[in-house]
Amino acid sequence: MTTAAEWTRRLRALGNAEHARTARWFFKTGPGQYGEGDKFLGIRVPALRRLVPEASALALDEVAKLLASPWHEARLLAVLVLVRQYGRGTEADRRAIYRLYLSSLPHLNNWDIIDSSAPHIVGRHLDGRNRAALVRLARSKNLWERRIAVLATFWTIRKNEFDDTLALASILLEDREDLIHKAVGWMLREVGNRNVDVLRGFLRAHAARMPRTMLRYAIEKLPAAERQEWLQVKREPIKPIWS
Repeated sequence: MTTAAEWTRRLRALGNAEHARTARWFFKTGPGQYGEGDKFLGIRVPALRRLVPEASALALDEVAKLLASPWHEARLLAVLVLVRQYGRGTEADRRAIYRLYLSSLPHLNNWDIIDSSAPHIVGRHLDGRNRAALVRLARSKNLWERRIAVLATFWTIRKNEFDDTLALASILLEDREDLIHKAVGWMLREVGNRNVDVLRGFLRAHAARMPRTMLRYAIEKLPAAERQEWLQVKREPIKPIWS
């Protein structure tokens, strides 16, 4: 299969109506929810991942068409393909994939799509380069762009480099979105898994301002008694910066 249209037909044939109903609930597609209006075919992630090696033969312009699909699974398959192509591509390929990813931000509109791709494309591409794009994304009014910024730092966390994560966590301390609280807390927890003193330093500076969910995620792997101490830190009032 060499075109996005062919792959879309194949994905539609693999769909399951019951799984689609469950996915619409799970990914919060109702009015006013974060995934409002998203469309699902009902294909489980393991089944999609099995398609990635074959789909990776697609030309980049055809992957771009999949990435613009109204179907969630097509967009997820597209980013999984981009991750694989980025890892195996030339430097020119990687620049093109990074540019496509950032030009497709309106289509990167749910947490599974972002979490499976942002570290491996944005984080990896900016490793050793100017990180100004991460700050721009973190200051965006768009929830998903902010999540991309945070998750991108997972790439450098895995290299025991934490400055980007700590800087973005500081920017997002007063974010009002629960999905950002969870993402920041998760990345801080990953920092602590590698260097608990760095995590504790961040907590000493910022725990009183951290949203409760962010704090709970960040301290999840600390000893129980220490978790209670952090949870009892006197809270400072939070003034949401996103309106």
